[in-house]
Amino acid sequence: MKTILQNIIAVVVGLAAGGCANMALIIVGPHVIPPPPGMNTTTVESLTASMHLLEPRHFVFPFLAHALGTLAAALVCFLIAASRRSLLAYAVGVVSLAGGIAAASMIPAPPWFIVLDLVFAYLPMAWVGIRLGQRLRGTAPAATP
Repeated sequence: MKTILQNIIAVVVGLAAGGCANMALIIVGPHVIPPPPGMNTTTVESLTASMHLLEPRHFVFPFLAHALGTLAAALVCFLIAASRRSLLAYAVGVVSLAGGIAAASMIPAPPWFIVLDLVFAYLPMAWVGIRLGQRLRGTAPAATP
């Protein structure tokens, strides 16, 4: 029972850590790469109306938020879990991917960004989180020559 509880806590804390990392980057992003003058990014409607004003550089921080949020979530989950660490970290990646799919359906973005985001920001970053967690725990598989 203790193992199950610890695994549930690992998933919840991992998702919370990923959400915090995601939001931190979403908040910082407009300060580093400001939106075009006059663009209101506070509502989906205003974002939809002015999406044509955005350049590729404006999508850097949303991508980083999704990728690093998933990486943080998977890593924290992997480090806390009592068993089935990789499986749980991938589960967190799948939940993050589901959130990305939901966001892609609600917030209009260029197709190139949606594909890039959904293909590279979630499951690959969960894998990176697992590999980093293995190294931190000293359980990384041996490199093959």
